[in-house]
Amino acid sequence: MTCLVIILCLLLGSSCLLPPIDTSPPPSSPPTSNSTPIEPNWTPPAVGSQTPELPSIADVVALVKPSVVAINTEVTAQDIFGQSYKEAHAGSGWIIDEDGLIVTNNHVVEGAQSVTVTLVDGRTFPAETIRTDWLSDLAIVKVSAHNLPAARVGDSDILRVGDWVVAIGNSLGMGISATKGIVSAKGVSISVSEGQTLDDLLQTDAAINPGNSGGPLVNMAGEVIGITSVKVAQVGVEGMGYAISSNMAKPIIQQLVQKGYVVRPWLGVVLYTVDQYAVLRYNLAVDKGALVTEMAAGSPADEAGIEAGDVITEFAGKEITSADDLIEAIHSSQIEQRVEITFWRGNARNTTYAVLAESPPP
Repeated sequence: MTCLVIILCLLLGSSCLLPPIDTSPPPSSPPTSNSTPIEPNWTPPAVGSQTPELPSIADVVALVKPSVVAINTEVTAQDIFGQSYKEAHAGSGWIIDEDGLIVTNNHVVEGAQSVTVTLVDGRTFPAETIRTDWLSDLAIVKVSAHNLPAARVGDSDILRVGDWVVAIGNSLGMGISATKGIVSAKGVSISVSEGQTLDDLLQTDAAINPGNSGGPLVNMAGEVIGITSVKVAQVGVEGMGYAISSNMAKPIIQQLVQKGYVVRPWLGVVLYTVDQYAVLRYNLAVDKGALVTEMAAGSPADEAGIEAGDVITEFAGKEITSADDLIEAIHSSQIEQRVEITFWRGNARNTTYAVLAESPPP
Protein backbone atom coordinates (compact mmCIF):
# COMPACT_ATOMS: atom_id res chain seq x y z
CA MET A 1 0.00 0.00 0.00
CA THR A 2 2.84 2.35 0.88
CA CYS A 3 4.35 1.57 -2.49
CA LEU A 4 1.16 2.61 -4.30
CA VAL A 5 1.06 5.93 -2.46
CA ILE A 6 4.67 6.61 -3.37
CA ILE A 7 4.00 5.75 -7.04
CA LEU A 8 0.95 8.06 -7.16
CA CYS A 9 2.87 10.90 -5.57
CA LEU A 10 5.64 10.46 -8.12
CA LEU A 11 3.11 10.54 -10.97
CA LEU A 12 1.17 13.61 -9.70
CA GLY A 13 4.09 15.67 -8.59
CA SER A 14 4.43 17.88 -5.57
CA SER A 15 0.65 18.52 -5.32
CA CYS A 16 0.35 15.17 -3.66
CA LEU A 17 2.46 16.20 -0.65
CA LEU A 18 0.74 15.47 2.65
CA PRO A 19 -0.33 18.59 4.66
CA PRO A 20 1.82 19.51 7.63
CA ILE A 21 0.61 18.57 11.02
CA ASP A 22 -0.83 21.55 12.96
CA THR A 23 0.84 21.59 16.35
CA SER A 24 -0.49 25.01 17.51
CA PRO A 25 -2.55 25.06 20.73
CA PRO A 26 -6.37 25.09 20.47
CA PRO A 27 -8.10 28.54 20.53
CA SER A 28 -8.75 29.91 23.97
CA SER A 29 -12.28 29.79 25.36
CA PRO A 30 -14.48 32.96 25.09
CA PRO A 31 -14.09 35.58 27.80
CA THR A 32 -15.95 34.62 30.93
CA SER A 33 -17.80 38.00 30.85
CA ASN A 34 -19.92 36.81 27.88
CA SER A 35 -21.43 34.04 29.95
CA THR A 36 -22.06 36.02 33.12
CA PRO A 37 -25.83 36.37 33.90
CA ILE A 38 -27.30 39.85 33.48
CA GLU A 39 -30.11 39.41 35.99
CA PRO A 40 -30.59 35.89 37.35
CA ASN A 41 -34.09 36.58 38.75
CA TRP A 42 -35.50 38.35 35.63
CA THR A 43 -38.66 36.99 34.00
CA PRO A 44 -40.40 38.10 30.76
CA PRO A 45 -43.40 40.48 31.05
CA ALA A 46 -46.76 38.83 31.43
CA VAL A 47 -48.70 38.34 28.21
CA GLY A 48 -51.89 40.41 27.98
CA SER A 49 -55.05 38.39 28.12
CA GLN A 50 -57.52 40.90 26.70
CA THR A 51 -57.68 43.05 23.58
CA PRO A 52 -59.85 46.20 23.86
CA GLU A 53 -62.79 46.31 21.49
CA LEU A 54 -62.73 48.76 18.60
CA PRO A 55 -65.47 51.43 18.62
CA SER A 56 -68.58 50.80 16.57
CA ILE A 57 -68.11 52.71 13.33
CA ALA A 58 -71.58 51.61 12.21
CA ASP A 59 -73.25 53.41 15.13
CA VAL A 60 -71.37 56.64 14.31
CA VAL A 61 -72.30 56.48 10.62
CA ALA A 62 -75.96 55.75 11.41
CA LEU A 63 -76.05 58.80 13.70
CA VAL A 64 -74.36 61.28 11.36
CA LYS A 65 -75.24 60.13 7.84
CA PRO A 66 -78.74 61.74 7.78
CA SER A 67 -77.03 65.13 8.33
CA VAL A 68 -74.65 64.75 5.36
CA VAL A 69 -75.66 66.04 1.94
CA ALA A 70 -74.44 65.70 -1.63
CA ILE A 71 -73.77 69.00 -3.39
CA ASN A 72 -73.89 69.04 -7.17
CA THR A 73 -72.75 72.07 -9.15
CA GLU A 74 -72.64 73.18 -12.75
CA VAL A 75 -69.96 75.53 -14.03
CA THR A 76 -69.23 77.02 -17.43
CA ALA A 77 -65.89 76.06 -18.98
CA GLN A 78 -64.23 76.60 -22.35
CA ASP A 79 -62.60 74.11 -24.66
CA ILE A 80 -59.36 74.70 -26.62
CA PHE A 81 -61.37 76.41 -29.37
CA GLY A 82 -62.93 78.93 -26.97
CA GLN A 83 -66.33 77.28 -27.07
CA SER A 84 -68.31 77.30 -23.81
CA TYR A 85 -69.72 74.12 -22.32
CA LYS A 86 -71.20 73.00 -19.01
CA GLU A 87 -69.23 70.95 -16.49
CA ALA A 88 -70.80 69.06 -13.60
CA HIS A 89 -68.98 68.68 -10.28
CA ALA A 90 -69.79 66.92 -7.03
CA GLY A 91 -68.99 67.74 -3.41
CA SER A 92 -70.32 67.30 0.08
CA GLY A 93 -71.77 69.31 2.94
CA TRP A 94 -73.43 68.86 6.30
CA ILE A 95 -76.45 70.40 7.98
CA ILE A 96 -75.53 72.72 10.84
CA ASP A 97 -79.04 74.13 11.39
CA GLU A 98 -82.40 72.43 10.93
CA ASP A 99 -83.74 75.41 8.98
CA GLY A 100 -81.62 74.75 5.91
CA LEU A 101 -78.11 75.99 6.74
CA ILE A 102 -75.44 73.76 5.22
CA VAL A 103 -71.66 73.97 5.64
CA THR A 104 -69.32 73.12 2.78
CA ASN A 105 -66.04 74.26 1.21
CA ASN A 106 -65.70 77.44 -0.82
CA HIS A 107 -64.02 75.51 -3.63
CA VAL A 108 -67.06 73.22 -3.91
CA VAL A 109 -69.40 76.07 -4.90
CA GLU A 110 -66.97 78.71 -6.20
CA GLY A 111 -67.90 79.96 -9.68
CA ALA A 112 -70.91 77.66 -10.00
CA GLN A 113 -73.88 78.75 -12.08
CA SER A 114 -76.18 76.29 -10.30
CA VAL A 115 -75.94 74.49 -6.97
CA THR A 116 -78.28 71.76 -5.76
CA VAL A 117 -78.34 69.94 -2.44
CA THR A 118 -79.50 66.33 -2.13
CA LEU A 119 -80.38 64.81 1.24
CA VAL A 120 -79.83 61.18 2.18
CA ASP A 121 -83.59 60.60 1.87
CA GLY A 122 -83.42 61.66 -1.79
CA ARG A 123 -84.99 65.12 -1.52
CA THR A 124 -83.24 67.77 -3.63
CA PHE A 125 -83.23 71.53 -3.07
CA PRO A 126 -81.74 74.34 -5.14
CA ALA A 127 -79.39 76.68 -3.29
CA GLU A 128 -81.29 79.75 -2.19
CA THR A 129 -78.34 81.75 -0.85
CA ILE A 130 -74.58 81.12 -0.90
CA ARG A 131 -72.01 82.93 1.21
CA THR A 132 -68.32 82.09 0.87
CA ASP A 133 -64.93 82.86 2.38
CA TRP A 134 -62.09 82.11 -0.03
CA LEU A 135 -59.31 82.53 2.51
CA SER A 136 -60.58 79.82 4.88
CA ASP A 137 -62.14 77.69 2.09
CA LEU A 138 -65.50 77.68 3.86
CA ALA A 139 -69.00 78.39 2.58
CA ILE A 140 -72.62 78.40 3.75
CA VAL A 141 -75.41 77.20 1.47
CA LYS A 142 -79.00 78.07 2.45
CA VAL A 143 -81.88 75.95 1.16
CA SER A 144 -85.61 76.42 1.68
CA ALA A 145 -86.23 73.50 4.04
CA HIS A 146 -87.09 73.00 7.70
CA ASN A 147 -86.84 70.32 10.36
CA LEU A 148 -83.67 68.93 8.84
CA PRO A 149 -81.45 66.59 10.91
CA ALA A 150 -78.66 68.92 12.03
CA ALA A 151 -75.32 67.43 13.07
CA ARG A 152 -73.75 68.11 16.45
CA VAL A 153 -70.47 70.06 16.53
CA GLY A 154 -67.64 68.87 18.77
CA ASP A 155 -64.56 70.43 20.35
CA SER A 156 -61.58 69.81 18.05
CA ASP A 157 -59.11 71.08 20.66
CA ILE A 158 -59.57 68.02 22.87
CA LEU A 159 -58.73 65.58 20.07
CA ARG A 160 -55.56 63.55 20.49
CA VAL A 161 -53.28 62.18 17.82
CA GLY A 162 -54.42 58.57 17.42
CA ASP A 163 -58.12 59.22 18.10
CA TRP A 164 -60.52 57.43 15.77
CA VAL A 165 -62.39 59.57 13.22
CA VAL A 166 -64.84 58.92 10.38
CA ALA A 167 -65.05 60.87 7.11
CA ILE A 168 -68.53 60.89 5.56
CA GLY A 169 -69.30 62.40 2.18
CA ASN A 170 -70.30 62.15 -1.45
CA SER A 171 -67.14 60.32 -2.52
CA LEU A 172 -66.64 60.38 -6.33
CA GLY A 173 -70.19 61.74 -6.63
CA MET A 174 -71.56 58.22 -6.05
CA GLY A 175 -73.65 58.92 -2.96
CA ILE A 176 -72.94 59.25 0.74
CA SER A 177 -70.35 56.79 2.03
CA ALA A 178 -67.99 56.55 4.99
CA THR A 179 -64.30 55.82 5.62
CA LYS A 180 -62.50 55.53 8.92
CA GLY A 181 -59.04 56.37 10.22
CA ILE A 182 -57.26 58.20 12.99
CA VAL A 183 -56.10 61.73 13.69
CA SER A 184 -52.53 61.65 12.37
CA ALA A 185 -51.52 65.21 13.32
CA LYS A 186 -53.00 68.47 14.61
CA GLY A 187 -52.36 72.14 13.95
CA VAL A 188 -51.08 71.61 10.40
CA SER A 189 -50.74 74.56 7.98
CA ILE A 190 -50.80 74.08 4.21
CA SER A 191 -50.31 76.67 1.48
CA VAL A 192 -53.11 75.92 -0.98
CA SER A 193 -52.48 78.75 -3.47
CA GLU A 194 -50.79 82.15 -3.67
CA GLY A 195 -51.96 84.10 -0.65
CA GLN A 196 -54.12 81.27 0.71
CA THR A 197 -52.84 79.20 3.63
CA LEU A 198 -55.15 76.94 5.60
CA ASP A 199 -54.23 76.82 9.29
CA ASP A 200 -55.09 74.57 12.23
CA LEU A 201 -55.85 71.59 9.99
CA LEU A 202 -56.40 68.05 11.22
CA GLN A 203 -54.43 65.42 9.33
CA THR A 204 -56.08 62.03 8.97
CA ASP A 205 -55.39 58.76 7.21
CA ALA A 206 -59.11 58.21 6.58
CA ALA A 207 -59.52 57.79 2.81
CA ILE A 208 -60.53 61.11 1.23
CA ASN A 209 -61.48 61.18 -2.43
CA PRO A 210 -62.86 63.73 -4.90
CA GLY A 211 -66.42 64.52 -3.81
CA ASN A 212 -65.59 64.32 -0.07
CA SER A 213 -64.73 68.03 0.07
CA GLY A 214 -67.02 69.90 2.45
CA GLY A 215 -68.18 66.77 4.24
CA PRO A 216 -67.78 66.23 7.99
CA LEU A 217 -64.97 64.52 9.84
CA VAL A 218 -66.55 63.18 13.03
CA ASN A 219 -65.38 61.68 16.31
CA MET A 220 -66.67 58.52 17.96
CA ALA A 221 -69.45 60.51 19.64
CA GLY A 222 -70.80 61.43 16.20
CA GLU A 223 -69.76 65.08 16.57
CA VAL A 224 -68.32 67.11 13.69
CA ILE A 225 -64.74 68.00 14.60
CA GLY A 226 -63.54 68.92 11.10
CA ILE A 227 -64.59 69.86 7.56
CA THR A 228 -62.81 67.81 4.92
CA SER A 229 -60.89 70.14 2.63
CA VAL A 230 -57.56 68.99 1.19
CA LYS A 231 -55.87 65.79 0.11
CA VAL A 232 -52.20 65.41 -0.79
CA ALA A 233 -52.33 63.60 -4.13
CA GLN A 234 -48.82 62.65 -5.14
CA VAL A 235 -47.17 59.46 -6.35
CA GLY A 236 -45.95 57.56 -3.31
CA VAL A 237 -48.08 59.53 -0.82
CA GLU A 238 -50.87 57.70 0.99
CA GLY A 239 -53.14 58.58 3.88
CA MET A 240 -52.60 62.34 4.02
CA GLY A 241 -55.97 64.08 4.04
CA TYR A 242 -56.79 67.30 5.87
CA ALA A 243 -59.83 68.83 7.50
CA ILE A 244 -60.46 72.34 8.80
CA SER A 245 -60.84 72.00 12.56
CA SER A 246 -64.29 72.74 13.95
CA ASN A 247 -62.95 75.30 16.43
CA MET A 248 -61.26 77.23 13.62
CA ALA A 249 -64.39 77.02 11.45
CA LYS A 250 -67.08 78.01 13.97
CA PRO A 251 -66.40 81.78 14.16
CA ILE A 252 -66.07 81.96 10.37
CA ILE A 253 -69.34 80.09 9.88
CA GLN A 254 -71.03 82.41 12.38
CA GLN A 255 -69.88 85.52 10.51
CA LEU A 256 -70.94 84.09 7.12
CA VAL A 257 -74.42 83.48 8.53
CA GLN A 258 -74.76 86.73 10.49
CA LYS A 259 -72.95 89.20 8.20
CA GLY A 260 -72.59 87.38 4.88
CA TYR A 261 -68.81 87.76 4.92
CA VAL A 262 -65.86 87.47 7.32
CA VAL A 263 -64.46 90.60 8.96
CA ARG A 264 -60.67 90.73 9.24
CA PRO A 265 -57.96 93.39 9.62
CA TRP A 266 -57.42 94.95 6.18
CA LEU A 267 -54.46 96.67 4.54
CA GLY A 268 -55.97 96.92 1.06
CA VAL A 269 -53.31 95.38 -1.19
CA VAL A 270 -53.04 92.55 -3.70
CA LEU A 271 -49.77 90.66 -3.30
CA TYR A 272 -47.32 88.44 -5.13
CA THR A 273 -44.45 86.53 -3.53
CA VAL A 274 -41.11 87.86 -4.78
CA ASP A 275 -39.31 85.25 -6.89
CA GLN A 276 -36.60 85.30 -9.53
CA TYR A 277 -39.12 86.12 -12.24
CA ALA A 278 -40.35 89.17 -10.31
CA VAL A 279 -36.79 90.28 -9.55
CA LEU A 280 -35.89 90.24 -13.26
CA ARG A 281 -39.25 91.51 -14.53
CA TYR A 282 -39.43 94.54 -12.21
CA ASN A 283 -35.71 95.03 -11.54
CA LEU A 284 -36.21 94.63 -7.79
CA ALA A 285 -33.50 95.42 -5.28
CA VAL A 286 -34.49 92.50 -2.99
CA ASP A 287 -35.13 88.82 -3.68
CA LYS A 288 -37.59 88.19 -0.82
CA GLY A 289 -40.77 89.87 0.30
CA ALA A 290 -44.36 90.61 -0.72
CA LEU A 291 -44.68 92.55 -3.98
CA VAL A 292 -47.68 94.93 -4.09
CA THR A 293 -49.37 94.43 -7.46
CA GLU A 294 -52.60 96.36 -6.76
CA MET A 295 -53.83 98.72 -4.07
CA ALA A 296 -57.34 99.87 -3.19
CA ALA A 297 -57.90 103.61 -3.31
CA GLY A 298 -58.48 105.05 0.14
CA SER A 299 -57.23 101.88 1.83
CA PRO A 300 -54.84 101.91 4.82
CA ALA A 301 -51.98 101.10 2.43
CA ASP A 302 -52.95 104.01 0.16
CA GLU A 303 -53.08 106.41 3.10
CA ALA A 304 -49.68 105.14 4.27
CA GLY A 305 -48.14 106.04 0.90
CA ILE A 306 -47.58 102.49 -0.38
CA GLU A 307 -47.74 102.08 -4.16
CA ALA A 308 -48.02 99.22 -6.63
CA GLY A 309 -44.52 97.93 -7.30
CA ASP A 310 -43.33 98.33 -3.70
CA VAL A 311 -41.92 95.28 -1.91
CA ILE A 312 -42.91 94.91 1.75
CA THR A 313 -40.16 93.22 3.79
CA GLU A 314 -41.25 93.97 7.38
CA PHE A 315 -44.66 94.36 9.01
CA ALA A 316 -45.25 95.13 12.69
CA GLY A 317 -41.75 93.97 13.55
CA LYS A 318 -42.04 90.68 11.63
CA GLU A 319 -39.82 89.76 8.69
CA ILE A 320 -41.84 89.27 5.50
CA THR A 321 -40.44 86.87 2.88
CA SER A 322 -43.63 86.01 0.99
CA ALA A 323 -47.22 87.05 0.36
CA ASP A 324 -48.39 84.39 2.83
CA ASP A 325 -46.16 85.88 5.52
CA LEU A 326 -47.75 89.31 5.10
CA ILE A 327 -51.32 87.98 4.99
CA GLU A 328 -50.72 85.98 8.17
CA ALA A 329 -49.17 89.03 9.86
CA ILE A 330 -52.14 91.24 8.90
CA HIS A 331 -54.68 88.71 10.18
CA SER A 332 -52.70 88.31 13.41
CA SER A 333 -53.10 92.04 14.03
CA GLN A 334 -56.12 94.01 15.25
CA ILE A 335 -58.54 96.31 13.46
CA GLU A 336 -57.49 99.96 14.06
CA GLN A 337 -53.99 98.84 15.10
CA ARG A 338 -51.17 101.16 13.96
CA VAL A 339 -48.40 99.08 12.39
CA GLU A 340 -44.93 99.90 11.13
CA ILE A 341 -44.20 98.79 7.55
CA THR A 342 -40.80 98.56 5.87
CA PHE A 343 -40.79 98.45 2.09
CA TRP A 344 -38.48 98.86 -0.87
CA ARG A 345 -39.20 101.20 -3.77
CA GLY A 346 -36.53 100.82 -6.40
CA ASN A 347 -33.20 100.82 -4.56
CA ALA A 348 -34.50 102.80 -1.58
CA ARG A 349 -35.57 101.27 1.73
CA ASN A 350 -38.51 103.10 3.31
CA THR A 351 -40.55 102.99 6.51
CA THR A 352 -44.17 104.07 6.95
CA TYR A 353 -47.11 103.50 9.30
CA ALA A 354 -50.63 102.28 8.54
CA VAL A 355 -53.77 101.97 10.63
CA LEU A 356 -55.49 98.69 9.74
CA ALA A 357 -59.19 98.93 8.86
CA GLU A 358 -62.08 96.47 8.88
CA SER A 359 -62.22 94.44 5.69
CA PRO A 360 -65.03 95.69 3.41
CA PRO A 361 -67.81 93.42 2.14
CA PRO A 362 -66.77 91.36 -0.88
